[in-house]
Amino acid sequence: MLAGLGFGAPLVLIALAALPAIWLILRITPPQPRRIPFPPLRVVADLMPRRETPARTPWWLLALRLALAAALILAVAGPVWNPATSGLPASGPLVLVVDNGFAAAHDWDERMALAEERIRSAERQRRPVAVVGLADRPDTVEALAPGAAMERLRALAPQPHVPDRASHLPTLRAFLSDAADAEIVWISDGIAVGTDTFAAGLGEALAGRAEAITVYRNPVAEPLMIAGAHNGPGGIEVRLVRAEPNGRDTGMLRALDGKGLLLAETPFGFPDGATETKANFNLPVELNNAAARLEIAGETSAGAVALIDESGKRRRVGLVSGGTVDTAQPLLSPSYYVSRALAPYAELREARRGIPDPIGDLVDQGVNVLVLADVGSLDSETEARLARFVEEGGLLIRFAGTRLAAGNDDLVPVRLRRGGRSLGGSLSWDAPKTFAPFPETSPFAGLPVPEEITVSRQILAEPDGELSRRTWAVLADGTPVVTAAERGEGLIVLFHVTADPSWSSLPLSGVFVEMMRRTIALAGRSVAAGGSEGSNGTEMVAPQRTLDGFGVWRSPPATAKPIPRNHAGRATLDHPPGFYGPSEASIALNALLPDDRPAVLDYGPLVGSLVPIERAATVDLRPPLLLLAAALLIVDTVASLLLGGHLGRLGGLYRRVPLRARGATAPVLALAALALAAMPAGGARAQGAATEAPQETARPLPPVTPEDVERAAVTRLAYVITGNADVDSTSRAGLEGLTRALIMRTALEPGEPVGVDIERDELAFYPLLYWPVVAGAPLPSPAALRRLDAYMKGGGTVIFDTRDAMALRFEGAVTPEGQQLRRMLATLDIPELEPVPRDHVLSRAFYILDYFPGRYATGETWVEALPPEDEASRRPARAGDGVSPLIITSNDLAAAWAVGSRGEPLFPVIGPDPRQREMAYRVGINIAMYALTGNYKADQVHVPALLERLGQ
Repeated sequence: MLAGLGFGAPLVLIALAALPAIWLILRITPPQPRRIPFPPLRVVADLMPRRETPARTPWWLLALRLALAAALILAVAGPVWNPATSGLPASGPLVLVVDNGFAAAHDWDERMALAEERIRSAERQRRPVAVVGLADRPDTVEALAPGAAMERLRALAPQPHVPDRASHLPTLRAFLSDAADAEIVWISDGIAVGTDTFAAGLGEALAGRAEAITVYRNPVAEPLMIAGAHNGPGGIEVRLVRAEPNGRDTGMLRALDGKGLLLAETPFGFPDGATETKANFNLPVELNNAAARLEIAGETSAGAVALIDESGKRRRVGLVSGGTVDTAQPLLSPSYYVSRALAPYAELREARRGIPDPIGDLVDQGVNVLVLADVGSLDSETEARLARFVEEGGLLIRFAGTRLAAGNDDLVPVRLRRGGRSLGGSLSWDAPKTFAPFPETSPFAGLPVPEEITVSRQILAEPDGELSRRTWAVLADGTPVVTAAERGEGLIVLFHVTADPSWSSLPLSGVFVEMMRRTIALAGRSVAAGGSEGSNGTEMVAPQRTLDGFGVWRSPPATAKPIPRNHAGRATLDHPPGFYGPSEASIALNALLPDDRPAVLDYGPLVGSLVPIERAATVDLRPPLLLLAAALLIVDTVASLLLGGHLGRLGGLYRRVPLRARGATAPVLALAALALAAMPAGGARAQGAATEAPQETARPLPPVTPEDVERAAVTRLAYVITGNADVDSTSRAGLEGLTRALIMRTALEPGEPVGVDIERDELAFYPLLYWPVVAGAPLPSPAALRRLDAYMKGGGTVIFDTRDAMALRFEGAVTPEGQQLRRMLATLDIPELEPVPRDHVLSRAFYILDYFPGRYATGETWVEALPPEDEASRRPARAGDGVSPLIITSNDLAAAWAVGSRGEPLFPVIGPDPRQREMAYRVGINIAMYALTGNYKADQVHVPALLERLGQ
């Protein structure tokens, strides 16, 4: 048997054993009936009994009929031709190594198809197969039977992190040492983040057997990724990267809130030959702070998603200085250095000079953070208001100074010694002190401490049992220089030095900028969310929502582990990307870090083994075999008529041929008939080939077929064939039920509903198209989407039904069906949408409706947004002349309409209304009338009739 040939029903091939019996039956031909003249004597003479022997079937006719039987048997067996993939033919085990990090999600289906083809090839060679996912946890490499390996392969899924390929080298070396004749097939994504030594290590493990490995990869690395987002003064600045120039130079970036609602879109573009670029969302502060997820439109990968937590929000910071006018000049003002440090990360508001209550004025402006630079004693009213601000979740940052050293209020994290201490002065024995490394429990942990930062004066804290865990930074001698304490739902932070360089050189350093940025990032975090005092860095927070490899929200997997609050790494297998901790103080973990620069993977000694990823097309051999059987049947029929003399003059001519020459003439006539039978198919193929020639400017219109005429003559409802048998049967049954209701209740008599293939069928014949959204289904091709866009712009209406109204989702996250719909609509030019208004003509097109139920009644129905209502015109229906090109619902309309052969409902409805199914039919009738007649009820001529119906 050929290597690429397979059968869907191989047991049918047993029928080939019956060909000898068929040969024995067909080789005998009964005597031909004769025509006898009427004269009685001649009849009696001819009826004299004599022994007759049956005639022999001609050899060519016997071969023809055996070929016909063999063609039918082979066609029923379901032959399929699978082109053999390249590889090393061997008897040893096959090791299938698959990159299943987020970079492989871009073309995951093609990679899986290639891997399945290699396993089927190994099955034909009766070789065991080992499957290794490089983004999974390293485990013992085990050779399995091809069937078990296929199940292991189908269990693989793209992981939302960078694969740690090198961690699999020890297990692969151990396997190769035991199986020296193994063949390795590596399906690579071609992308490396950081240093990757896997290719070099794999080459060493093969011990020079370069021919034993085949590496499949795309010619160019296609994925686009997001490496960091910064909420700066100009909005949210996003850094986009790619491993190499790949032709995908432009795209669209989206910002979504925590519930998955779209906030804004912005285009981006890569300069020629560049591997990174930046995009910016210039939005108001409120919208910037509402953004929780940034994603590249159309890129289904966790690497194309960047999550923004509370630390990435842009805070509104109020600055109050205790200095006088003469010290309020730049380089002298205590607030100057703070404002310069926070300007890139916050919206700054300074108190207006001359007002009696600057702190109260800033609190009234809704600031999240208050910075008091050398503010001493506070009056009781201001102190009470400031205390209430902190207890309600505000962040108070205070800097020391001469006024605070003489003050006595309680809005400080620790008890202070009045007066402070001087270091390095003329009357001091001590030299200025430097900073010690930041404690692990501090939010500043991990920041470098330059040796040139010194402190010449500070306010001291009174020692007590709480001092150590309230300390965020200390000097080299152990005295606290930054302390913090929680008060109610908020936080108080005290720098024991001034905000200007008079006491310390800290405000002049770059570390000061990072310390201020990390401090204001804590604004809005409650005590319950932020943990106990002193645990800001080491407190462990559990995952709440995580991403899968395709960038879709999911519940945290069982293998996900908590992270510390000061976690600064990228996502891993143990820590998938997502939000960690409670929602009011979540921590975002992303697949890439802001400094990551993906590059093309260096394959080292394996360069000669690179093969492009191509999905071999599977050829179904049943159509040509059935065509051959039909042609042979035609030839057999013609030959039988020739032999029987039933073709008039042609038969007479055949009978005049000498008996010796008939054996040669009949095969020639049979071959001529076979050629004539095959000619239409060949002509069609030639015409098709000519049509496919690149003649874009003069391509003729396709001929109008009788089916096109019939479809245009009868109004029909149509549904999109999704490939899911259950969904498609429900859609057809639903439209059949709606068609019956339209015939019984309206003047419209539509024909039988039609299922359409969105990729090839003409849509212009159908005014209404029902599209049930199936999660995980392949997305339509760009050409199909363009045709769908033209269909909607040409007056057609599409009902997108996600059928997920009863799905329970965490914090309103989008369901898989909703994600699928968003991916489909990402490139369509759709209008602004809104829930159906109460005065929309859709609620009055035939029946008067208050809601739009299907099988479920809790989902929302969306249509094209109407223009603002004109209060001066009291029309019962508000719209223009157009019809919404799309209607989006989640109530599963087709299931509510679906009926069986006897008109019985096929699915129960779920809802409190006993008339819900009847209301669902009314919804369908209204939609059909709306799609066919438009907004005619907005015309003034209908106002009296509508008012009478409404009782007004």
